[in-house]
Amino acid sequence: MAYRLSASPPFKKLSHSDLNWNLQGNTLTSQATLASESDTMTGLTADQVVSFQDNGYLVIPDYLKPTEIESLLAETNTLLDNFSLESHPLTQFTTGDDDKSDHVGDDYFLDSGDKIRFFFEPDAISSEPDPLTGRPALLKPKNLAVNKIGHSLHTLSPPFKAVSLNERNAAVAKALGFKDPRVLQSMVILKQPSIGGAVPSHRDSEFLYTNPPSAVGWWYALQDARPGNATLGMWKGSHKGRKGGHITRRFVRKADGKGTEFVENTGPSLPRGMEEEKVEEPREDELEVLDIKAGSLVLIHGNVLHKSEKNTSPRSRYAYTFHVIEGADGWEYDKRNWLQPSEGGIFEVISIIEVHINTTWGDFPRGTSHIVYG
Repeated sequence: MAYRLSASPPFKKLSHSDLNWNLQGNTLTSQATLASESDTMTGLTADQVVSFQDNGYLVIPDYLKPTEIESLLAETNTLLDNFSLESHPLTQFTTGDDDKSDHVGDDYFLDSGDKIRFFFEPDAISSEPDPLTGRPALLKPKNLAVNKIGHSLHTLSPPFKAVSLNERNAAVAKALGFKDPRVLQSMVILKQPSIGGAVPSHRDSEFLYTNPPSAVGWWYALQDARPGNATLGMWKGSHKGRKGGHITRRFVRKADGKGTEFVENTGPSLPRGMEEEKVEEPREDELEVLDIKAGSLVLIHGNVLHKSEKNTSPRSRYAYTFHVIEGADGWEYDKRNWLQPSEGGIFEVISIIEVHINTTWGDFPRGTSHIVYG
């Protein structure tokens, strides 16, 4: 089952008002008709686009202003302080990539696509029930026990919405070739000191599958992410078909609606323009461990292999992330994907910018989707 991402739910479009676009040097820029020159939002340079195409990811330092970082950290702390444990099911976030645990898949998780919910670190919860309450007990204060907060911060939290749905991100999406960029699955990943769980190697389009694949992650470092505190590890170029970049499995809801599972992908495994035969798998010695300063944005191709280790350091590693998928005709978001509208509700739709560009950039006509992945 699939549906076309037109103007219908579950997703909306990415930006704002009546925009004027122009090309300054090699940088695509957009400016609202009434905005001042200081408000002009830039997209990506030609070199940045090529780097993303070649490597499958791109680190952009200082993408967030210091005031934006402060605002997002303050909002995160407010959310952690104010959520109640009284009715919380103490849902733990587990990846299910080993033989010891299933991926999280209870209703609290599955119905979180249009809500703000809190998921705990497995190591922060007792293995045996508390004899007084009959429930598992937290082993740490709740603000040090949460693994992540999600999955609709971009619609329900004003500070996170402000850094998600804006002209600059729309310009970046257009530079990456999106025709109708849609935002979904926003979350703060906390990587708590000493217990922040590892995320095994994966490709984001396994979780947010479109036919054909189109996902790109926006990953913002709210604190320094370094080799010592479980930063991102990337296999450079592993989004390409010849480097094993095919989406061979998918993370879906079980057919009975109870829980989640990984299944074989029987649909297209590469974005359009990446029709390559597999030659080799990424090697462990090709892993690049990134050193990312707070305020940086990391763009992550949906087919690139990446992971993060357990945080055994005394320093947390807060990051904010959301994903963008293609909503134009010719792409379908599958109804088996774990992220779906809750019963009786829909995901907020992201507003879109209608872009008409008559100039050219290199060999690519700017009125069309020009990125050829791979």
